[in-house]
Amino acid sequence: MVVHLGVPPHTAAAGVVLVHGRGATAESILQLGRELNIDEIAYLAPQAKGNTWYPHSFLAPLDANEPGITNGIAAIMRCVSAFEEAGLPRGSIAIIGFSQGACLACETVARNAARYGGLAALSGGLIGNGEIPGAEPPADKTFDYSGSLGGTPVFIGCSDIDPHIPVERVYQTADVFRGLGAEVELRIYKGMGHTVNRDELSYLRGMLEALVAARFPRE
Repeated sequence: MVVHLGVPPHTAAAGVVLVHGRGATAESILQLGRELNIDEIAYLAPQAKGNTWYPHSFLAPLDANEPGITNGIAAIMRCVSAFEEAGLPRGSIAIIGFSQGACLACETVARNAARYGGLAALSGGLIGNGEIPGAEPPADKTFDYSGSLGGTPVFIGCSDIDPHIPVERVYQTADVFRGLGAEVELRIYKGMGHTVNRDELSYLRGMLEALVAARFPRE
């Protein structure tokens, strides 16, 4: 299931795929679109089966979270394809996720490298057990993605004490995206917890307003 908010995709200046977190719903993540409150944008939000994209921590070995990861990536890319079929170029399509949805959004873009309109990971990072000190069992992932993001704007925001997202993985995720050619804005918030703050919303609003302006310049 996919839910929609905003203008119809075929009339939109930009498309946004919103990806909900563990235990949440497509309907609930649409509230983020309402908070951003930008005209001329179409939002699509896919729904995870059982409200969870994959069963274990995003730091678990990849096989432990399959087929959830693969199915979740496919759900996001179906939304991207729906926007493209409606006439939006990929450079006008952004993917935004929170928590488990942020992890899945990161993994989707890294595995399907292209010039997107943007990626925003709110309290999340790339998926897989690898390169975090003390991680057990031993690392099974090297984060060696291929392709180029061609200057895609990437925003990553997270607390320094998030109980679910080690800050080391957040920094690692930013480095991987820089290596793929993205323009990365990384913001670590002191003592914030696992949530979305006003600074993040303000940055996202600016990112999306720039997409609208690029496609439909105002006189």
